[in-house]
Amino acid sequence: MKITTLLALICFFSNPLLSQHSIDSQADRLHQYFGHWVSSVHANTDSIGTFPYIKMNNTSKIDNNSMHVEVLQYQNEKYNPLLTELICYDSKSEQIIALGQNTEGVVFKGTGGFSNENKWEMQDVDMLDDFYMQVKFDFQGLTNVLVEGFDESGKSLWKTRYIKSNPKDKNIGIQLVSVHQEMLKDPVATLQELGRMGYSYVETFVYNNGTFYGMSPNEFREVVEAQDMQFLGSMTFHNLPTPNYWESSMQWWSKCIDDHLAAGVEYLTTSNNQLKSITTTAELQRYCDYYNAIGKLCKEKGLTFAFHNHADEFGMVEDVRIYDYFLENTDPEYVHFQADIYWMDVGEVNPVDYFQKHPKRFLSWHIKDYKELGASGKINWMELFHHPDFEVPEYMVAEVEDYSYPSLYSVQLAWEYLYYEILD
Repeated sequence: MKITTLLALICFFSNPLLSQHSIDSQADRLHQYFGHWVSSVHANTDSIGTFPYIKMNNTSKIDNNSMHVEVLQYQNEKYNPLLTELICYDSKSEQIIALGQNTEGVVFKGTGGFSNENKWEMQDVDMLDDFYMQVKFDFQGLTNVLVEGFDESGKSLWKTRYIKSNPKDKNIGIQLVSVHQEMLKDPVATLQELGRMGYSYVETFVYNNGTFYGMSPNEFREVVEAQDMQFLGSMTFHNLPTPNYWESSMQWWSKCIDDHLAAGVEYLTTSNNQLKSITTTAELQRYCDYYNAIGKLCKEKGLTFAFHNHADEFGMVEDVRIYDYFLENTDPEYVHFQADIYWMDVGEVNPVDYFQKHPKRFLSWHIKDYKELGASGKINWMELFHHPDFEVPEYMVAEVEDYSYPSLYSVQLAWEYLYYEILD
């Protein structure tokens, strides 16, 4: 079974965590409502029962400016239609417009909008223009919205909390560097958001002396798994040692591997930020020997090791491209590669050429764009994911390094792009 890892680099969602960016337009704010939702056991809690009383499937249409809403109610051991609705943003009136019908055959229409990023209000009337209902939406996070209906006097008729519950069948993962500040502030809340968005697993980059975000391997694993995700990958860093420190370096890696095994990790990656200073292939060979030794140790202990590129790997040393040298002079049994597609594009190489020439070497891709995933138009993601000459690798990692929105909003867009537009 292929595991798709969506590793995302993104700035942060505004509520409840801090953010540099905002969700300004009515259409973008409405898009928060997109996705699969289930009702909590009570409006005052976010706990979800085995068979949620209500399911709501909101399908995006017309470039995210509208969505089809289908509400289902659990009754007689099955989910039955309760409400169907079309909700859209009208660019002419700059309002959100709704047209819906309930199971009694009543058709209603509504108008309204967001007063800020989190508060949305709709005024609904029937087709005779008589008052039908006032509905208020309070987004208490990207994956948690409290919806309440009121009569004409302002009396509450009902209140339902919806929790996002996007599918995980395409095994999309997330690189936590995308939401690093959020993880530092509140790792549990951030992981909860990611799990509800539909991410299946996480990759980290913060291993530090046996800990992840200040937690032991077992503690961090438990926190991740509590959000219905797995901790499968980790980027780790330990510079090339001098000969006198080779053994101590291997001891460091041995402990690092053991810690990751305890956390349930399946693969380790590393990268190199010292390549600009290299002038000879003899220096490159020292790195190859180092990566071979790390990879051998990983394999002996039960992990897979891979090298992660940036743009410097596509520079030349003694008329040889550094990345090509690494591919040719590391042992395929011990050293795999994690291709960062964005940095390959920055390095002015075509990743297709490498995947065709070395189809068995790539364990993972980092799926990253110049803005939100798919937004730049500079990278042909459809070609990469559906090329006839090579298969998509086991671990697909989406990463967002530059943001137009709060980071969790951008991470959600990345998941949606991969799930609905790219992956089969």
